[in-house]
Amino acid sequence: MDQPLPAGFRSRTAHLGLKEDGAQDFALVVSEAPTVSAAVYTKSRFAGPSVLLNRATADRRDARGVVVVSRNANVATGTAGAADAAELRRLAAELAGVEPEQLLVASTGVIGRRYPMDAIRTGLAALGEPQAPADFDAAARAIMTTDTRPKTIRLTCGDAVLVGIAKGVGMIEPDMATLLTFFFTDAAIDPAELDAVFRRVVDRSFNALSIDTDTSTSDTAAIFANGLAGPVDPAGFERVLERAALALVREIASDGEGAGKLVEVRVTGAGSAAQAKRVGKAVVNSPLVKTSVHGADPNWGRVAMAVGKVDDPALDPALITIGYGELEVYPAEADESVLERLRAYLSGDEVVIGIDLGLGEERFTVYGCDLTAGYVELNAGYTS
Repeated sequence: MDQPLPAGFRSRTAHLGLKEDGAQDFALVVSEAPTVSAAVYTKSRFAGPSVLLNRATADRRDARGVVVVSRNANVATGTAGAADAAELRRLAAELAGVEPEQLLVASTGVIGRRYPMDAIRTGLAALGEPQAPADFDAAARAIMTTDTRPKTIRLTCGDAVLVGIAKGVGMIEPDMATLLTFFFTDAAIDPAELDAVFRRVVDRSFNALSIDTDTSTSDTAAIFANGLAGPVDPAGFERVLERAALALVREIASDGEGAGKLVEVRVTGAGSAAQAKRVGKAVVNSPLVKTSVHGADPNWGRVAMAVGKVDDPALDPALITIGYGELEVYPAEADESVLERLRAYLSGDEVVIGIDLGLGEERFTVYGCDLTAGYVELNAGYTS
């Protein structure tokens, strides 16, 4: 049985010559009907022209869709790169039949290179208008760079449908990895409510993700709602959106560059959610924790080390508990039999590290992956 799709969205994907293997590297998704929208972007001081272009119209909250070029970030390209991004938006808007200011632009790939505008102009001139219904799976494939698989999710909320697509496997430590994610829904929701819901969900999902601690210059997350399915309960919609976002986060983490294992760090017993997040990120970002997970090395002291380096005087080792899955390793004595069980647990595809701080009732979960030789090999030759 075909999965439901949100009503009123059209799309077009194509190969414009940026990907050398002939794969599609251009995606355009747009709503046939007026929309309300919300978006958040990287806080990098080297934010690309596409991000700056989008921010200039962020207050309108009426973006009808997005155009994405993959394999070229068009970042650190000066005034010429800014003009290229504006031209790409204008050409794609003409194709979609919307105002340029109603279209977001996103780019992902190599930094320091301008778009190949001659190829883009020629390619777009040969394309027909976007077709309905939108092919979200094709769009998810077209926005990939070093991803090994497309990332999509479909959920329902009452009569409305929500579709999410994402790409990202490296340069990921969102601060709002290379991370792009877009959600499309036919739910009707107030613009201010949508913006508030989206920002809360992003903070609990994409901002809880880290692959390698490097914040991209191009991070873009956006949602487009055209209201064709009628109103939804905002609280219920937030729950569905969070489910969708977390599903994409787990896909991104498990597909991290060179990754073999998904790592989930659940911090409980914190005095605040912010404190729990700091501790979780310190653990999931630790190269020593990552490599011990990769090698199934039951060296739980790596986790204790990572917690201990957090600059927070409230953290007290006498109150802290550390475990993997259902197996407690601290403060309980981890004898040889416990270490053998831990070694077996670490041999799986998913590893959950639990840390209770013993300070309060707040919690936060972060997501990441192990660190392998594959990550080094891929990034050592990314542009060559």
